[in-house]
Amino acid sequence: MDTIGTSTPNKPMAQQGQDMADNAANTAQGAIRSTQRAADQALDRLSDKVDDVRNQAAPLINKVTSQAEAAARRGMEAVRDTSQQLRERALQAQDMTVAYVKDEPIKAMLIAAATGALLMGIISMLGRSRD
Repeated sequence: MDTIGTSTPNKPMAQQGQDMADNAANTAQGAIRSTQRAADQALDRLSDKVDDVRNQAAPLINKVTSQAEAAARRGMEAVRDTSQQLRERALQAQDMTVAYVKDEPIKAMLIAAATGALLMGIISMLGRSRD
């Protein structure tokens, strides 16, 4: 018995429907596998790009790090040098003050007294202005 309008004349309708569903499922599975392969390839390419960027960035990061370390060393040396110079100047001022006091003891005592009086006057004025 021949069925009109079907592609497979000897199969019942249910079997033809099952075959069509199987073909659709196979086609869908093929599309999924193809999509998975494309996604895997895209991820592999992206991973390669990330590795390339990382490999290119590593020397740059090392260079920046070494430059920052060198700048920090130079800064510490500058602070150390400045601190040493300030110590030397303070010692010179101390020596000059001691020498002046030895050479001019009365003048030094009068200067110290005048300075003390001036400071006491400033402090008392500040104290009054707060009240």
